[in-house]
Amino acid sequence: MPVDNPYVADPDTAFEPVEELDEAAAREQAEALREAIQFHDYRYYVDHDPVVADRAYDRLFQRLLDLEAAFDLAVEGSPSNRVGGEPVDAFDTVEHVAPMLSIDHTDDAAGVREFDDRVRRQVGDVEYVLEPKFDGVSLEVVYEDGELVRATTRGDGYEGDDVTRNARTIAAIPQRLRGDYPEFLAVRGEVYMPREAFTEYNTERVERGDDPFANPRNATAGTIRQQDPTVVAERPLSIFFFDVLESSEPWDTHSAALSAFRELGLPVCGRVETGADVAAAVRYREDLLAERDDLDYEIDGVVVKVDSAAKRDELGATARAPRWAKAYKFPARDEETPVANVTVQVGRTGRLTPVALLEPVDVGGVTVSRASLHNFDEVEDLGVGVGDVVRVQRAGDVIPYVAEVVERNSDGPYELPDSCPVCGSVVEREGPIAYCTGGLGCPAQLRRSVEYYGSEKGLDVEGLGEETVSQLVDAGLVADGVADLYELTEDDLRELEGWGERSAEKLVAELDATREPALADFLAALGIQEVGPELADRLARHFETFDALRQAAATDDRDALTAVDGVGDAVATQLVDFFASDANAAVLDDLLVHVSPLEAEGVAGEELDGLTFVFTGSLSASRSAFEDVVEAHGGSATGSVSGNTDYLVVGDNPGASKTSDADDEGVPTIDEAELREVLEERGVTEWPGE
Repeated sequence: MPVDNPYVADPDTAFEPVEELDEAAAREQAEALREAIQFHDYRYYVDHDPVVADRAYDRLFQRLLDLEAAFDLAVEGSPSNRVGGEPVDAFDTVEHVAPMLSIDHTDDAAGVREFDDRVRRQVGDVEYVLEPKFDGVSLEVVYEDGELVRATTRGDGYEGDDVTRNARTIAAIPQRLRGDYPEFLAVRGEVYMPREAFTEYNTERVERGDDPFANPRNATAGTIRQQDPTVVAERPLSIFFFDVLESSEPWDTHSAALSAFRELGLPVCGRVETGADVAAAVRYREDLLAERDDLDYEIDGVVVKVDSAAKRDELGATARAPRWAKAYKFPARDEETPVANVTVQVGRTGRLTPVALLEPVDVGGVTVSRASLHNFDEVEDLGVGVGDVVRVQRAGDVIPYVAEVVERNSDGPYELPDSCPVCGSVVEREGPIAYCTGGLGCPAQLRRSVEYYGSEKGLDVEGLGEETVSQLVDAGLVADGVADLYELTEDDLRELEGWGERSAEKLVAELDATREPALADFLAALGIQEVGPELADRLARHFETFDALRQAAATDDRDALTAVDGVGDAVATQLVDFFASDANAAVLDDLLVHVSPLEAEGVAGEELDGLTFVFTGSLSASRSAFEDVVEAHGGSATGSVSGNTDYLVVGDNPGASKTSDADDEGVPTIDEAELREVLEERGVTEWPGE
């Protein structure tokens, strides 16, 4: 316990008015409050044995906020970071310190025994650490000199989104480590929303008129990627830490590392155990399965890990999973219920998805009344029709789907309709996938296309979300295409339920601001299948104008299209089909009356033609800024090292996998100063951030 800290020994100590303090006294008191709050956090999140009531804790926290505001005392590692900060426009992509791999899994005890046999054949006798398999969102959290410096989502396992500002708002993640901490420590944890807190928060959402979250994992995933940290701060997230990704002072065993986590102030699940053999792992899984519904966090199985660090190194890993761990999953939750009807959803790209409408049934605590049938091949394979009794499972305990027909009462499987159920256009089928040919002229595609147009992946029109788009379409204000958005008036909007003068004025202004979008943003906003923001940027750089791209696609100029990096025959076909559609052409013509995409900057030169660069670590500007410079001058920037890579550019805290691959492939490794020399030697004087 902190020595002589009044806010630990007596959290109800009386506070003098802030205005009676001088700066020195305020600074001293603020530091004592930070120390006390960190101590109380440790008792609550790590020891699970709080020594103060919530009311007393809140009083200490508010006093700290008052002092920091009055005397400008806020510091980077203060608990006050939990209240959030200014929103970010977008998350930076960050390379992980070490790969965040998946874990191979099995659904039966035989699979765990095979894992154990393989491990013992390779490294001899072992002990295991047995852990719950949490159903949340994985984070890499990095500490330098005991201070939290970065938190990153798992992403693809090698790179993820930098969500540090959001992570700082989660009270269970310490801003600063306790005790004798390593100089550098990168740990992996699972962010989750406790069940009880999830229920309370959902109740609050319903009471204020918001839609409830479907389940704790969805709530967690949606929260951690919020671009406004103040929103994250309001939601009851917590975390368990369960692995070391890299440490300047490594531990000999995994169990020793977990014990050290607790001393450092990193919360560890109290249900972690050790086991001498595979039989202990099986018993552990059965025990947790029986207690599953009583836990305050979602789990979908257990994880069996070799304890010895040396034996882990000897076992190694594949490209996607370590060979020293195995997940032993719980059985999927399922129930049987009749199919009341089958309907077809029409997606943004025109894809038709069959959906079974079910007699409501409780599946693992969630009422399920509809389940995806995925595609029409699956409908035929299952033979499912209206009236059949089916077995419904929740994939990963989340997404409901029809697993099989258990009682056949129908005349046969549901058949693909000849025409779109929304617009009546002809339906075409390509293998298992069926599409409406109505294009942007189909109301279903229109609704979703307008949503996408205004989304973050499109033109990022604030206020143009799903609910607003539905209002506009239902009221007939958006009927023929995206172009109708630009004919909206404030008077039109004020006629809608829930709209006032300020909200109407704001949406019209937001739309007006998109009348001259960057070409790449405009292309991404159109929602052309396979054309995301990255490919849209490449298309914009190559063709420079919208008319040039449209002409190449409309005339099926495959050579011109496939000359763009990332455009193969399949993507070229999507572009040709999109621009060849009469319905899409009509919508685009109307849209271009209101919107004038700016001409893109093409490739500035070919100075770097033939050179391929890979970037890793923290650089003086964002990685994308460096990649833009390379690509603007004819070079290539890729995400992984291969034999075709010419240079690996290394910043601070580089990824171990890329530097190792560079050594294996004989690829030169250079820093920023050496990169500038390479660019200048070839006549490139442009530099990110200058």
